[in-house]
Amino acid sequence: MNSEISDRFRALAGRPESLSGLAEGALVLASEARSDVDIDAALRRVDELVARGRSQVEAAPSPVRAVAALNHWLFEVEGFRGNQEQYDDPCNSFLDQVLVRRRGLPITLSILYVEIARQLGLEAYGIGFPGHFLAKVVGLGDTSPELIVDPFFGRVLSLEDCMDRLRAAAGEPVPFDPHWVQPATAREIWVRMLNNLKLLYLRQGDGLSALGCFDRILILDPSALHELRDRGLLLERLDCLHAAIEDLTGYLELAPRGEDYAAVRLRRDALVRRRPALN
Repeated sequence: MNSEISDRFRALAGRPESLSGLAEGALVLASEARSDVDIDAALRRVDELVARGRSQVEAAPSPVRAVAALNHWLFEVEGFRGNQEQYDDPCNSFLDQVLVRRRGLPITLSILYVEIARQLGLEAYGIGFPGHFLAKVVGLGDTSPELIVDPFFGRVLSLEDCMDRLRAAAGEPVPFDPHWVQPATAREIWVRMLNNLKLLYLRQGDGLSALGCFDRILILDPSALHELRDRGLLLERLDCLHAAIEDLTGYLELAPRGEDYAAVRLRRDALVRRRPALN
């Protein structure tokens, strides 16, 4: 992730909340990590996909059948699916690469699905289900008012299917939270994308790229105080003590009742004693 934050990203963060421009935003995020991203060319690829699928979706006799036509065309004809073989490949997080390789993560594939579905007249949203991002299409009629779609595996899921997966991953019964299937905002989706990249960079030992993700998450969501704290801890690891002290001090001021307040204060105070003098 580049250290310098682009004007286009700052403009993206300043937009009123909307799902319009969801794919464009994902491409802007990709361009923050890789200077060779051609955002306009990637958007043209999306437009071409929409054009190729339009006749099949619009010919469907009902909204439910339109979703079935979209799923068949996008997953079986066009061949988009999850990259199970190389899940941790960073390319799976970059929408421009997903468009070329037709492989991606649940969240990038869901972004593409929502973007295409909405351009084809369907009311689609991303949903931040725990552990596995999904999409859903609503307003389909009285008998099937909404359908949950898993673009990673290319199939429609029932709510019980979703909960079965979560229970299997957790290894124990998990109570259902209705918030898990509520539409995610564009900003929430972009933050989740950055979190995925941040964790990947940290696993790879690339602290500077992870730091770039922290910086952008906090621009998109300044209220994410745990990100401010964790950025401070990463800055300490990177031996940027003055910046680390600034972040940890900011966290202490904004979260005076946090359960970790005492521990963070001790850490901050130890850094204050260690920091070199500024010349």
